[in-house]
Amino acid sequence: MKIAITSTGNTMDSMIDARFGRCAWFLIYDTETKLHNVLKNPAAEAEEGAGPAAVKFVAAQGVQKIVSGEFGVKIRPLLEELGVEMIANKESEKRVSEIIEMFNN
Repeated sequence: MKIAITSTGNTMDSMIDARFGRCAWFLIYDTETKLHNVLKNPAAEAEEGAGPAAVKFVAAQGVQKIVSGEFGVKIRPLLEELGVEMIANKESEKRVSEIIEMFNN
């Protein structure tokens, strides 16, 4: 299963980004292979429509779950329609590596 985690930086030690559509990076983690890929969010600097553009971007990566601090009201129906599970993590002091540990246990 592939999981996208919104991240403030491009390493496993980066903090989770509270924003979905305008997060700086997406860390894509594969729970089967234990491999990850870090991708810059192409929608982060968009003047408008960042959320829907970010949905298309992560959906193209084949993710089944997304972990972020929050999801906007326009985003929820788009992800639900694609069958992508949203996991809101309100702990802003969590590192990406800590989120991955939760899925590995």
